[in-house]
Amino acid sequence: MPDARNASTAGAFERDESYVNDRIVADAPAGAPTGDRVGAMRWPVEPGRYRLVAARACPWAHRGVIVRRLLGLEDVISLGLVSPTHGEESWRFDLDPDGRDPVLGIHLLREAYDARIPDYPKGVTVPAIVDVPTGQLVTNDFPQITLDLSTEWREHHREGAPDLWPEALRDEMEPIMRRIYTEVNNGVYRCGFAADQQSYDAAYERLWAALDWLEDYLADRRYLVGDHITEADVRLFTTLVRFDAVYHGHFKCNRQKLSEMPVLHAYLRDLFQTPGFGDTTDFPQIKEHYYVVHTDINPTKVVPLGPDLAGLLEPSGRESLGGSPWGAGTAPGPVPKAERVPATNTPLGERA
Repeated sequence: MPDARNASTAGAFERDESYVNDRIVADAPAGAPTGDRVGAMRWPVEPGRYRLVAARACPWAHRGVIVRRLLGLEDVISLGLVSPTHGEESWRFDLDPDGRDPVLGIHLLREAYDARIPDYPKGVTVPAIVDVPTGQLVTNDFPQITLDLSTEWREHHREGAPDLWPEALRDEMEPIMRRIYTEVNNGVYRCGFAADQQSYDAAYERLWAALDWLEDYLADRRYLVGDHITEADVRLFTTLVRFDAVYHGHFKCNRQKLSEMPVLHAYLRDLFQTPGFGDTTDFPQIKEHYYVVHTDINPTKVVPLGPDLAGLLEPSGRESLGGSPWGAGTAPGPVPKAERVPATNTPLGERA
């Protein structure tokens, strides 16, 4: 998760948006990475070489997990999952036997960061792509990671994979995705980490202006852009699915629950019931992360038992708006057994 603790002296939350911005690209020569521009390298696309390290709790990492599944890259890029909680230094592989990632052989994600940049000076974040042979971080540039999975890894997509970053729609998608990022994805954090009343009030009004816009915008279209799922929908989903469980109460985004907004909640239900979305969502891990790690907001570390999220399984009725999730493609197959969210951790139950 990108560093969520950068606040200005005025009390307004500001996110650090500088990352290790190397890229894995199809036209890079095989072998060692090559120079691209100052501070960045080009790594070659090689099936089996890289490991995506993610936290199910983290909305930014959740994007990568969803896109990898939608595109059928499970056998091409392996997945390492860290614990929903972390210490001051790093995310930990506490979910694995002996607390050690079975592929990378490390206890802390920081070890991969330090292998690339000794004494890495910034926050250790997920998602991160790690080069398995060297154990080095390749990139933690989360907005670019998913776009590259869609474009640079195209040769290795499953048959019937959706085009999540269609070239013909990019000019329309880019401003919408930017607005979703600044006003919604980051907007909930701006509310949650505001350090004074004035900053919180401004953040709250800004967030709800964006959510009201989306309620109107999605009233007559099934997806954000075009007639099938795109990267834009993935980016919005990971915030919306956490809204009632965490952001409404924990981050004080409490004008309404999302379940009280008929259009946005129907849109969320539609996506949640689509393979790749709900079946990668782990609500206990999500709640544990926010309520346990953010001790300045919740010093008791008590994790709430609610809310009841069974409503996510109610019919959405969005099919009447036209379009289909996959366009000309097909749904992904079942979640690999080793990557399934426990049935008790999602309203999807055994269907996950």
